[in-house]
Amino acid sequence: MSRIAKNPVSIPKGVEARLADGVLSVKGPKGQLQYSVHPLVKLAIDDATVTFEAVDSSSLSNAMSGTTRALVNNMVTGVSKGFEKKLTIIGVGYRAAVQGRNLNLSLGFSHPVAYGIPEGITIETPSQTEIVVRGADRQVVGQVAAEIRSYRAPEPYKGKGVRYSDEHVVRKEAKKK
Repeated sequence: MSRIAKNPVSIPKGVEARLADGVLSVKGPKGQLQYSVHPLVKLAIDDATVTFEAVDSSSLSNAMSGTTRALVNNMVTGVSKGFEKKLTIIGVGYRAAVQGRNLNLSLGFSHPVAYGIPEGITIETPSQTEIVVRGADRQVVGQVAAEIRSYRAPEPYKGKGVRYSDEHVVRKEAKKK
């Protein structure tokens, strides 16, 4: 059995987990998430824990039990605490602003870039060069942050562009005469 799947997921106070027809739904103060459980994984919800077990001894069943445990743990963490990614914009004239359900980016193009904010995600701009992406679903938060970064990824010579706040960009030396 997967070593990750051996650890049960504890459900904190204020979070409710239900399993019905192979679909696990987790509800908490930050929102509600659903996950369709793979048929090779057996899930059991006790008082305040969720346990996972592989149906048979196949390697796929083992792998899916560990994957399911990790995804359910992320769901429980997301609806109780939430997830966030911070992005930093570096470059002269590069800036970001939130207007309604759109994130407007000025990234040195001849036109402004408007990014539509998906449901369940909140984006804040504490300053013109900082973007904070928050949400309950870890996968969606990471995807939104990656899509924003992809509009102008940091270039290796001056380091200009959109980067994660903890990202280190390796700079190249300029061409010499």
